[in-house]
Amino acid sequence: MTVDATLARINDGVQLHHQRGQRDAARDLFTRIWDEIGGQDGDPLHVCVLAHAMADVQDDVHQELLWDQRALAAADLLTDARVAQAGVALPVAGLYPSLHLNLGECHRKLGDLDRAREHLRHAQAGIDALGDDEYARLIRAGLDRLTQLLASASENAPQ
Repeated sequence: MTVDATLARINDGVQLHHQRGQRDAARDLFTRIWDEIGGQDGDPLHVCVLAHAMADVQDDVHQELLWDQRALAAADLLTDARVAQAGVALPVAGLYPSLHLNLGECHRKLGDLDRAREHLRHAQAGIDALGDDEYARLIRAGLDRLTQLLASASENAPQ
């Protein structure tokens, strides 16, 4: 199995953001990689992973939503063979719960609770593709959190 150099660089950006708190530096790196891969016309795996990571470093929820939508669209173009070739342990189906979780959270932040619930349902429907490792537990915890936030929003909505 060969290490995919572009995915490794994207991971460097993720580490800048999550481990070192350097959100702006991560966004700058992601922007350079985005240009190098040809933007949305790039390899769908690179587009999906990069857009998913880029969404996390946005300051504006509308931009976050746009990047998450790009990631989901790219995932729809992926095959398990391409993902495996890049050394990704998950099948394509394993990408969807996180993608839908993020989209659901964006829609919740924007006040579109119906769309948030729709993405939550999609994420929950695909959760079994993840198994039971640390990543799966992280996504399940995110789904539980979103479920609670949406329930609370419904209880507090004007009648």
